[in-house]
Amino acid sequence: MTDRTTTHDSPQASPHDPPPDLSPKNPDWWRQAVVYQVYPRSFADADGDGLGDIRGVTQRLTHLAALGVDALWLSPFYPSELADGGYDVADHRDVDPRLGTLDDFDAMVAEAHRLGLKVIVDIVPNHSSHRHRWFQEALRAGPGSPARDRYVFRDGRGEHGELPPTDWQSVFGGSAWRRVPDGQWYLHLFAPEQPDFNWQNEEVRADFRTTLRFWSDRGVDGFRIDVAHALVKDLDEPLRDVGDVGVTGEDALPHVAPGSHPYWDRDDVHEIYRDWRKIFDAYSPPRAAVAEAWVPDSRRALYARPDELGQAFNFEYLQTRWDAGELRRAITASLATAR
Repeated sequence: MTDRTTTHDSPQASPHDPPPDLSPKNPDWWRQAVVYQVYPRSFADADGDGLGDIRGVTQRLTHLAALGVDALWLSPFYPSELADGGYDVADHRDVDPRLGTLDDFDAMVAEAHRLGLKVIVDIVPNHSSHRHRWFQEALRAGPGSPARDRYVFRDGRGEHGELPPTDWQSVFGGSAWRRVPDGQWYLHLFAPEQPDFNWQNEEVRADFRTTLRFWSDRGVDGFRIDVAHALVKDLDEPLRDVGDVGVTGEDALPHVAPGSHPYWDRDDVHEIYRDWRKIFDAYSPPRAAVAEAWVPDSRRALYARPDELGQAFNFEYLQTRWDAGELRRAITASLATAR
């Protein structure tokens, strides 16, 4: 798929505009770049084992360049058991051995840059795989341990703790809590194989700073931030039921006071992205970023501020019917909220 990202303050392009300046020195290359999403496991298979791989991507980069693509967005290529298409990440700083090695990744980035292509990678900061070494350590360590504090573990409700701690629901259906053998419950806003990190834990924040630098140092030009609106939760005791704020899920966000939902689009999440922007700006040119934030139009611009991620996917535009009038209204409304 191709995706021309929409930024908070990018000028509108016309057919007579010069091509985007993607030179290494241009900090604003991302404003008018055409981005092509690549799902490595199905894109191209270099070794004939039936599974796409990093070397397969490298071999086809000339095709993307010939299409006029400016950058490729690489969907997760990290070690994963594919409970959620690779978004259940077992190691945020490695390549799935079925897809190749870090050397293969470095070679792909070098070839992309030789062809004038930028490379954007997916970062998945809300959760890990349940196979992640930290989560396995948490299971062994038991209640109250520092290892468990990297995730969101709580005792259950009911006489014997047999009920989930809250009524929070998984995006994939059912309770967002899964019980472990010692009786505690852990939070997973997505699949049970995707336990949520506790972003109040400084060790979690420090580890993702390391991850951003790790890939930036390898030449990555930008990051697509998965579920950017979900990192921070209201973990003050007692935990609030969603019913307490009058909504039952992500789609009902407009009906809750902005920034106050127990786990979606909380105001505190922006502190994280301001911290990340310092890392991005330490590189020359600065690393680009884009938020996947399923939030009301009026809230999306917050993620796209210059001191945060700089841009965010425009889902209102994506979901608008193929009608000129409706598309124009979606574009006009989005630009108005971004000013």
